[in-house]
Amino acid sequence: MTSAAGSRPPSAKEWRLQLYLSEHDPGTTARVVLDTGDNLLECCARAHRNPEDMDIPEIGDELAAGRALISLGRQLLRAAEGDISAAGAVEEPSPHPLWDRRDE
Repeated sequence: MTSAAGSRPPSAKEWRLQLYLSEHDPGTTARVVLDTGDNLLECCARAHRNPEDMDIPEIGDELAAGRALISLGRQLLRAAEGDISAAGAVEEPSPHPLWDRRDE
């Protein structure tokens, strides 16, 4: 995702994240797009309401958006692992998993 850089002074960066929600009862789709300036990452996720449950669109929005953001986070972590490996470094394993493997 990134290339190696020499000694640089501290800098500030801005990454732009856009989240789009689309509701088609009983489902909601979330699409998240992250623009880092160097790369563009995109993830989609869905939430599906049980027809027997009350129709509360906010819940579907929250579930779909949360799932899309989790997926984006995983993409970022995989990109970082690839960059670490490409740089010849070895990433030390985390003492605790960042998420439950059953969620994948």
